Amino acid sequence: MANVFTPDDVDFAAYERETDAQQKVRPASAWVQELIDRIRNPIRAKQALMPWRKTAELLQFRPGEVTLWGGANGNGKSLVTGQVALSLCGQGERVAIASFEMKPIKTLERMGRQWSGTNPAHPAYAGNADGQRILIDTYEQFRDWTDDKLWLYDQQGTVTTTQVCAVVRYAAVELGVTHFMVDSLMKCVQGEDDYNGQKAFVDELTAIARDHGLHIHLIHHIKKPANEDHKPSKYDMKGSGAITDQVDNVIAVWRNKPKERKREEGLLTPEADVKEPDCLLICDKQRNGEWEGSIGLWFERDSQQFVASHGDEPLILYTPEAS
Repeated sequence: MANVFTPDDVDFAAYERETDAQQKVRPASAWVQELIDRIRNPIRAKQALMPWRKTAELLQFRPGEVTLWGGANGNGKSLVTGQVALSLCGQGERVAIASFEMKPIKTLERMGRQWSGTNPAHPAYAGNADGQRILIDTYEQFRDWTDDKLWLYDQQGTVTTTQVCAVVRYAAVELGVTHFMVDSLMKCVQGEDDYNGQKAFVDELTAIARDHGLHIHLIHHIKKPANEDHKPSKYDMKGSGAITDQVDNVIAVWRNKPKERKREEGLLTPEADVKEPDCLLICDKQRNGEWEGSIGLWFERDSQQFVASHGDEPLILYTPEAS
């Protein structure tokens, strides 16, 4: 199963500070030689993608960057980022998740459902011996698949920024992690009005991402909107405005609750259901990419996945070779 590590398992003290500055001072000739090597052997920058084919040319997760994922409570940030994490694992990335709001077993319960594309509470599985065997077999496959791909850090509640940065450095250096998800910023910096603390923390994360060549996904909350119809932008993020200036990408997750209300009231036509997405991913900043805009997704209830079009089957989030 996905490896879980806790504060008691690892001495993070050695990772609380960045490498000695002396090791970063190199003669100019060393850098020039690196340029020569690149000319001789051009290397195409590795770019990880989102799960949906329609997003492949729009947004990529590049090494050395930080992506801020924002959204209101209950709008699906954890579901979306969990699905993204599984997709990244399927692309050969090594992913670690530090959720200070949810125990690893709860995180894996959601991700296992997304990975399998099935609802374990469905009558076909629940209370059915044959169905239970199928479900256990599926989750055993999920357990084996996550090995050497997915790690979870087990600590809930408020933590210090020093602790978080140490965990990220440890994951990059010792585990070879290429994508690290921190959930959430407000659990790491005490006080919504501690703007200097928020700025310093995000600045440190951007330095870690750059120095270790990994991509950090930082989950954040937005200010309480005037109403649920409001589609958030980077200006709606809680805390210091410097946060969105410092990160490379900003993506807001918006749940289409107005559509849900229409459905509950019997006012949603089949045509509107097909045309109007259940969720929007709103990219309001992409420093090293040309595209900014919105991506419409539909929620597939049994798998808890978001799919690209109404009526689509759940996505295969793992590589055939690893299945």
